[in-house]
Amino acid sequence: QVQLVESGGGLVQPGGSLRLSCAASGSFFSLYAMGWYRQAPEKQREMVAMISRNGSAVYEDSVTGRFTISRDNDKNTIYLQMNSLKPDDTAVYYCNADVQSYLGTRHNSWGQGTQVTVSS
Repeated sequence: QVQLVESGGGLVQPGGSLRLSCAASGSFFSLYAMGWYRQAPEKQREMVAMISRNGSAVYEDSVTGRFTISRDNDKNTIYLQMNSLKPDDTAVYYCNADVQSYLGTRHNSWGQGTQVTVSS
């Protein structure tokens, strides 16, 4: 079983920055693609950024140029640096991971989420 724990959310003014972290722990063989999703009130969950094990990243259009995803494979951790934040970025941000168990099976795992609020 893998546990994903997010941290770094909070309240920030428009134009400000936050850095989210997601650390994976527990018993697993490997982590493949990992990423961040977000869900605003009354909206569907959407992908924000994803990163492969070798560091290739993709971004949702509205965050391109403002957000940067990175990962540290030695620490089983990913990060999301968020700059030039806008009120529309307000949401619960969830960490996601494609996990391979020691039995060779693959499954998707989610963190509990961290609230990001952008407001003056």
